[in-house]
Amino acid sequence: MKSRRMIVVAALALLAAGCRPRPATTATTSVHDTTSAPAPQRPRVVFLGTSLTAGLGVDPDQAYPALIQKKADSVGLKIEVVNRGNSGVTSAGTLATIEWILRSPPAVLVIETGANDGLRGQDPDSTRATIQTIIDRVRARDSTTRIALVGMEAMPNLGRRYVARFHAIYPDLARVNHLVLVPFLLAGVAGVDTLNQGDGIHPNPRGHQIVADNVWRVLRPTLEEVGRRP
Repeated sequence: MKSRRMIVVAALALLAAGCRPRPATTATTSVHDTTSAPAPQRPRVVFLGTSLTAGLGVDPDQAYPALIQKKADSVGLKIEVVNRGNSGVTSAGTLATIEWILRSPPAVLVIETGANDGLRGQDPDSTRATIQTIIDRVRARDSTTRIALVGMEAMPNLGRRYVARFHAIYPDLARVNHLVLVPFLLAGVAGVDTLNQGDGIHPNPRGHQIVADNVWRVLRPTLEEVGRRP
């Protein structure tokens, strides 16, 4: 029952995301230049996603991508985290923005998309194909960009077969494309009243801390590879 509740809350989060758009935020860390030469550019880590990534309802520096920046800083990783979360975006909406993102290819791209597709009952095969197209375009533009995929879930009232097909999108794409996979963004947060805002949907600052821990645990090895290059 707890698992079902987590899935329902996760899906509702994406419903609310479509109702209250919020500009994307960027979390950066200043680089202090002690010489006359310009400071070297830090590898960028771009987070694409919905309002869950954008941090709807919390200060930008409390959203989990900004917390990832702080974790990286604390262990000496020289990276710049960029938050491109966009409320209500579908996989098609993410695809529509990818060329703009790739004007300056990031070192790491974290993709959280598709859950709004599931909320609307869209064909999982179509969602899978759209996400695959995103991956293909990223690699065609710059094969050195590391890609991480964030899994989400569909609402159980869409039926067991649909839920199973939707769930399979993320591990299947991660396996076929050799991607880093965060299995479920809201693990340990969804359905926990004290970790969510008053709407019971979006994580509060404490909830974002747990989300950041979930993402950091999976993403840290990749960030260490790009953040400690000479």
